[in-house]
Amino acid sequence: MQHILEELDRRREQARAGGGEARVAAQHAKGKLTARERIDLLLDEGSFEEFDMFVEHRGTEFGMAEQKVPGDGVVTGWGTINGKVVYVFSKDFTVFGGSLSGAHAAKIVKVQRQAMKVGAPIIGLFDAGGARIQEGVDSLAGYADIFLENVMASGVVPQISVIMGPCAGGDVYSPAMTDFIFMVRDTSYMFVTGPDVVKTVTNEVVTAEELGGARVHAAKSGVAEGAFENDLEALTQVRRLVDFLPSSNRQAAPERESFDDPHRAEPSLDSLIPADPGKPYDIKELILKIVDEADFFEISSEWAKNIVCGFARMDGESVGIVANQPQVLAGVLDIDSSRKAARFV
Repeated sequence: MQHILEELDRRREQARAGGGEARVAAQHAKGKLTARERIDLLLDEGSFEEFDMFVEHRGTEFGMAEQKVPGDGVVTGWGTINGKVVYVFSKDFTVFGGSLSGAHAAKIVKVQRQAMKVGAPIIGLFDAGGARIQEGVDSLAGYADIFLENVMASGVVPQISVIMGPCAGGDVYSPAMTDFIFMVRDTSYMFVTGPDVVKTVTNEVVTAEELGGARVHAAKSGVAEGAFENDLEALTQVRRLVDFLPSSNRQAAPERESFDDPHRAEPSLDSLIPADPGKPYDIKELILKIVDEADFFEISSEWAKNIVCGFARMDGESVGIVANQPQVLAGVLDIDSSRKAARFV
């Protein structure tokens, strides 16, 4: 019996090591955390329960039979954020570049289905290069299964995607169908296909940042709801967002005790709006003064700035806020701000 337990411990250590020390060191050198380090930061300490730690791919072509790593490039399971149950999967770039195989996809689908059964948010941490080319159609079929679960979960449980590395192909199609997308500046990219393919097909030279960097998607395309400076800040803000959201469509939005008196007076609001209608004012100042504890989680703050959207609390209850911003284009609606507001609502 003892030798069985020792073998189990050995396999656990092997799975936790991911792609090995050299690849983990390369990940850290780029300013990025590993898949497991990200989960540890995102979830409450000691709350993570992992699924399918020893799953390996079933590919045999192109020498893949000799290249097997427990977990197969994705860490899946559930845990809590401030006591609230969430399901999570985190792609491991140190194992086959986080690419998706049939077994890898099955692990993600299992977590997606379990989240819907339980009625809990699902959070995906993406750091991967798309489909695993060695598995061909099996890999693409795995994406089809994931996309189906994305559609089925829409409106049922919150779906949050965090882009934390260079993601292409299916690893951006799936996040695009989720409710919220966050990115990390300078280390994360979202594109259908990378700069090398663009150069081959169109002969146009474009950098990864110009093609799909955090600044492009947070400020120009509006694909991402936010861009943060590093992995730590991104995961901290995801924890904050989860606090505002209901766990599923079967539950009300969470409430928490507020230290602000809901009947308080705010005399400064009397002079916030200028007497001259031609002069702008900052609508965010109004929002911060009327919500609980000046706590406002803004969505897409860099895109379509003429409208402000986000979450806050009033008398302890979660609320969504949509407000014109007089400081930008006099607060008028254009196509981008209309899309931003409609999508948020």
